[in-house]
Amino acid sequence: SFAPHSIRLQGEPPSTSGRSSVVFIQQPHDLVVVAGQPVTLPCSITGYHGMVLWVKDGLALGVNRDMSGYPRYDVIGDHSKGEYHLLIQRTELTDDGSFECQAIQAATRSRPARLTVLVPPDDPVIIGAPVVSLRAGNSLNLTCHANNAKPAASIIWIRNGEVLNGAAYTKTLLRDGRRESTVSTLHISASNIENGQQITCRASNKAAPNGKEATVTIDIQHFPLVNLSVEPQPVLEGNLVKFHCAAKANPPVTHYRWAKGGSMITDATGDTYEVLVDHSFFTEPVSCEVTNALGNTNISRNVDVYFGPRLAAEPQSLQVDRGSDAVFSCAWIGNPSLTIVWMKRGHGVVLSNENTLTLKAVRQEDAGKYVCRAVVPRVGVGEKEVTLTVNGPPTISSTQTQQALYGEKGQIKCFIRSTPPPDRIVSSIYPSMLESGTSGRYTVETVSTEDGVISTLTMSNIVPADFQTIYNCTAWNSFGSDTEIIRLKEQGSLRLAVIIGVAVGAFLALIVLIGTLGAFCCARLQRNLKGVVSAKNDIRVEIVHKDHNAAREPEDQGNMKQMMVSWHSKPPSSLFSLTSFTSGLSIRLG
Repeated sequence: SFAPHSIRLQGEPPSTSGRSSVVFIQQPHDLVVVAGQPVTLPCSITGYHGMVLWVKDGLALGVNRDMSGYPRYDVIGDHSKGEYHLLIQRTELTDDGSFECQAIQAATRSRPARLTVLVPPDDPVIIGAPVVSLRAGNSLNLTCHANNAKPAASIIWIRNGEVLNGAAYTKTLLRDGRRESTVSTLHISASNIENGQQITCRASNKAAPNGKEATVTIDIQHFPLVNLSVEPQPVLEGNLVKFHCAAKANPPVTHYRWAKGGSMITDATGDTYEVLVDHSFFTEPVSCEVTNALGNTNISRNVDVYFGPRLAAEPQSLQVDRGSDAVFSCAWIGNPSLTIVWMKRGHGVVLSNENTLTLKAVRQEDAGKYVCRAVVPRVGVGEKEVTLTVNGPPTISSTQTQQALYGEKGQIKCFIRSTPPPDRIVSSIYPSMLESGTSGRYTVETVSTEDGVISTLTMSNIVPADFQTIYNCTAWNSFGSDTEIIRLKEQGSLRLAVIIGVAVGAFLALIVLIGTLGAFCCARLQRNLKGVVSAKNDIRVEIVHKDHNAAREPEDQGNMKQMMVSWHSKPPSSLFSLTSFTSGLSIRLG
């Protein structure tokens, strides 16, 4: 209320005798009201009974209580007391303005009163609400609108009870020149976003000091997150294994697909796959592909399968020249870790524990079978055999003394190893030489076997001279030659027993004869003791057995080998040479 003051009515002469005057007991004053609420502008005048007029922004609203042009306006109060209060129901923005209360006939007015109408913002709107979806890894931009406010709304962003800073604001004045709209944009980095979070936009002004809110839920969409488990592990080959494909996806999973080593598994469609595993599961991974609306995720796992050695790279047999290097390679797979051993067949020496076996400057005796063996402890063993063939001069391995029966058919065998195969095999029976075919009592046959060549000399009827003969076997190839000297020994037989019996019998007969002659001589000496003249015995018997072969054998054997080697450039056309040396028995009388 305002203090009353006196005014003089227009046209009335100044009072000099104390006549009553017009006084404003109450005058309208500035008010602030929120649109939609009622407001009363007071006006009380004493000492006045004329017309009262309400004016808004210079325009008359009505006289006394007549506000027929403004249905929300009404003049209330006790007129007898001079009360002309202006009641505005459900104020609107159009009510915003300057109001005056005038006593027309007193030609006076109240001071102007400013009615300010405040308008709260409309309910804020977040673009994309109530759920905003984005792909994992992307940042987020949220936009909130608070429109039609007077004054313009202030906007804040809230998450988990905390205000988020850094938002940008813009304000726009509307056509009515009074209201404004506010737009706020909030940027959130990908690292600061969690799925399911709720973010609130709160808009407030003087008309809505507690603010109005809108909330959005963050929906982070992502490809399926997949974990592939394998149970049990490790597992022995042939046992059952279960694969489980656990997936989290937003949007939800729509499809599962299984594969092994890149090949589809058609009988597995869900999130579980069971199978009896073999060694291939160790090297060929099982994969699970999970699909949702955004795409798919593929994850694969190998199985820790225990299995025995399996050949991954097969070693190859080799044929190399003498003096060259021979390199063998083999590769095995096995689980757990395996051990590789290289050995020569028939020998107990480990040559290598690596995938590769290198033999430096090979010799002909290095030729043979080699084994690459792999051992998986407590699981199994595997091996692969290869052959090393060494190109070089022939090697002859035959028994230097062979046997035959007197009077029977006899054979002498010559075994030849040669890589490359021998160009010619010659056997000699001094002074004859045979390569093949038949000559007299002698026949030569050559047979090839897996391990080499066998040349056989057959004699149709063994005679004593055959046991005194030196037999020679020689072979040539492009790398050189080799010679072997062979002797024939008589095999123990009935004939040998007969000879021994005859010799023993002759010896016993000789003893008997000597005894008889001694007895006879003694008898005659006794009878003629006196008449006999003693004489000196001048008869001497000497038996000498000379084995010329024993003295000549080393020299002849060396000469024979030298002669056969010299034939390398001009090979003869025969095979076995026979040289006969006999023993002499002489009796010398003197």
